[in-house]
Amino acid sequence: MAQGTLRVATSQFAVGGSIANNGRQICRFIEKAAEARAQIVHFPESALTGYAGIDFPNFVDYNWDLLKTETEKIQRAAAKNKIYVVFGSAHRINGSDKPFQCLYLVNPKGQIQSRYDKRFCTKAEMRRYTPGEKFVSFVINGVKCALLICFEVRFPEIYRQVYKEGVRCVFQSFYNARQEGPSVHSDIMRQSMQCHAACNYLWVSMSNASGYYSPYPSCFIRPDGKIVEQLKRNKPGVMGNTVDLNEEFYDPMEGFRELAIAGRLNNKA
Repeated sequence: MAQGTLRVATSQFAVGGSIANNGRQICRFIEKAAEARAQIVHFPESALTGYAGIDFPNFVDYNWDLLKTETEKIQRAAAKNKIYVVFGSAHRINGSDKPFQCLYLVNPKGQIQSRYDKRFCTKAEMRRYTPGEKFVSFVINGVKCALLICFEVRFPEIYRQVYKEGVRCVFQSFYNARQEGPSVHSDIMRQSMQCHAACNYLWVSMSNASGYYSPYPSCFIRPDGKIVEQLKRNKPGVMGNTVDLNEEFYDPMEGFRELAIAGRLNNKA
C-alpha cells in the first residue's frame, strides 16, 4: 500500500482463563486478518492471559511457562502470515506476582518489537498488576502509531501527549466483558474514544473482549470522531479498515489546538 496508509484488522473474541484457548483464538484471527490483506491485527486487553480478577483470581502460581509457549506460537503465526500483531498479555517483573498489564507488538518477522505497559490501572487492578511508566510508539508504512489500554481512556492528558508526539493512529485495547448486563460503559466508552479521536485528530482501532455480557463492541474510528465500522456485541469477529493519512476530515480545531496545548485558552487575535 502507498505510504501514509495502513490496513488494520480489529478483532474480538471471548477472552477467558485458558491461555491455550486464548492463544488458539488469536492465531485463528491472525490468519483471517492476513487473508483480508491487513498489515496489522489488533486484539483486546489481556487477550492471551485472561483478565486477572475476572477470569482467574490473581497471578499467584500462574503458569508463566505456558504463557511463554503460547506467546511463541503467536510470534510464529505473525511470521507465517507476514503481519504485525498487537495483543494483550502480562509481563512478569523479576518473579513478582504483580506483572505489568501489557500490549505486545509482534512484527512480521515474528519478533517482539515493542511492549506497552498500562500506565493507569484501576484500584482493583492495582492489587494484581504494576503500572508502567513509558509511552510507546512505532511507524508502519509512514503511519506513526501508539498503544494504549482500557482505563487510560479516562485521561485526556494522555491523548494530548499522543498528539504532541505526532501519532496519527492509536491501538487501544479493552476488557469490558463478562458483566452482568448493560452498564454505564455502554454509554461512555465508544463515545469517549470518539471524543479523543476528534479532539486530537486521530484514527483509533478500539478492540474489546466479547465474552457475555459485553456492553459495547470493538470499533474503528476516524479523525472526525465518526465510527466507521463496528463488530457485533458478544460475538467473536474481525473487521478490516484503512487508515489513510491523505484523507481530510472536518477538524474545527485546526490552527487552534496548539494554542490550547500551549496553555492559551482563547484564540483572541
